[in-house]
Amino acid sequence: MVDPFRNMYDDIHILIDDMQYFLIHAPRQTGKTTFLHALAHRLNKEGNYVAVVCSLESAGYTSISVDAANINFIKALAKTSKLFIGTDHLPPDIAKYISGSSMLGDYLTDWCDTLDKPLVLLLDEVDALYDDVLISTLRQLRDGFQTRPKHFPQSIALVGLRDIRDFRMRARADNPSIGSGSPFNIKAKSFFLPAFSKEEVRGLLDQHTHDTGQVFSEEVLGKLYDYSGGQPWLTNALANEVVREILKNDYSREITLDMIELAKERLIEQRQTHLDSLADKIDDPRVRPIIMSIITGDSPAFDGADDAIRYCRDLGIISTGNPIQFANPIYREIITRILTIGFSVGINQDIAQTSWYLNTDGSLNMDKLLDAFTDFYRWNSESWIDRYKYKEAGHQLFLMAFLQRIINNPQGSTHS
Repeated sequence: MVDPFRNMYDDIHILIDDMQYFLIHAPRQTGKTTFLHALAHRLNKEGNYVAVVCSLESAGYTSISVDAANINFIKALAKTSKLFIGTDHLPPDIAKYISGSSMLGDYLTDWCDTLDKPLVLLLDEVDALYDDVLISTLRQLRDGFQTRPKHFPQSIALVGLRDIRDFRMRARADNPSIGSGSPFNIKAKSFFLPAFSKEEVRGLLDQHTHDTGQVFSEEVLGKLYDYSGGQPWLTNALANEVVREILKNDYSREITLDMIELAKERLIEQRQTHLDSLADKIDDPRVRPIIMSIITGDSPAFDGADDAIRYCRDLGIISTGNPIQFANPIYREIITRILTIGFSVGINQDIAQTSWYLNTDGSLNMDKLLDAFTDFYRWNSESWIDRYKYKEAGHQLFLMAFLQRIINNPQGSTHS
């Protein structure tokens, strides 16, 4: 377990003491919910606030009405509050809250009126909301701001994948109903939960060593961190694949570099939900040009490039540093395989025999391989690339597809 607060607790506590609204955002499966639960439990334990986490995901679909969403919200609050505050300080009974576009705001006001301590509300999955539901929710939170902390939560955290600047797009920013009193002007500060540092990954693996005696050497740690880029889900998935699936929980066996390599390949092949979700992102109009620029090696010079880069970083697709690159090698491999699958399946099996391109020592004969690709490209590239969405990166992807088909062909293997 890595410290869920990641050195942010003091800064967040200052905002809470100052009665501010703030935002926490990070890619999926990076520890947002763990962070929120730890924060609520710590605040409750310290005794100065009543803190509750509530997810708004139950209203995260386009066909739901504002009234129905409000009902879902107060039901969720009534249910989840018990997990954090037991039977003390519980919110009002929901029976009298039947309908109305201000139902959530009224419910929070009535609840705060009964409390002997200020309420801190941590709202998860806020950016799952659409259109009028999102606008209504933010408006209600903004309207209650002036009456805090006696009659409204002292501090509210809005938590999701993206910063609030992207909420506007999800809520139809051109909708005239938003009006001049923007419901988006409600946060004092945004916090981004970063990937694990190498030191944090070392601390995580050392806990396994303490419990079992099984050591992750510095070389193994380096390989695991290089492949995961510190992404929390990938970090744990790689270690889990080695310890549980490859070694079958035999803690007496040594963990080797080859095992990390095998674990990486297995995760790519399995395409579990976390990795498979990348497929949903590659056709996003803000994601596509960034991916193309990485593949082609060109700078993303187009209108809105800054917003697109920030958006891709918020989603965790690319790293936070420069130059722009995929967040980790596993994402890079998954995304390029998704983009090249249409090319790969069209490559004739007759030219995809790995054994044809091997030297006697098992290494690749690059001259023979590139001669074969040149001939294949000459005959097929024009017609194939013309019908491809990623045309600007089509030539590079065409080569990648050819190489992947050869290297990953089950009928042969290579050394390099």
